[in-house]
Amino acid sequence: MSEKTFVSVFRSSRRQDTYLYTRRGQQWNELPESLREIFGNPVHSLDLVLTPDRKLARTTGREVLEAIAEKDYYLQLPEKADSYLVAFKEKLKDFGA
Repeated sequence: MSEKTFVSVFRSSRRQDTYLYTRRGQQWNELPESLREIFGNPVHSLDLVLTPDRKLARTTGREVLEAIAEKDYYLQLPEKADSYLVAFKEKLKDFGA
């Protein structure tokens, strides 16, 4: 794994809080068709230089770089809502909030 890799980040046009990390310059049509269908049109978010020790919001640079080296992309899905937050929001509905 390279120490520094130029990475592009795209957000999904179909799924909220879903992001795809690829090598900068990666051709969209070279990625798996099933991924492209589910992800929808990629919306470019940013380019960055990624190192293995870089900490990201939901993962690490090492995890992203390993996935890119193995399959040419890293797919970041939305975090699942914590059950207590869902229950709290449901209770708020009961009170008309």
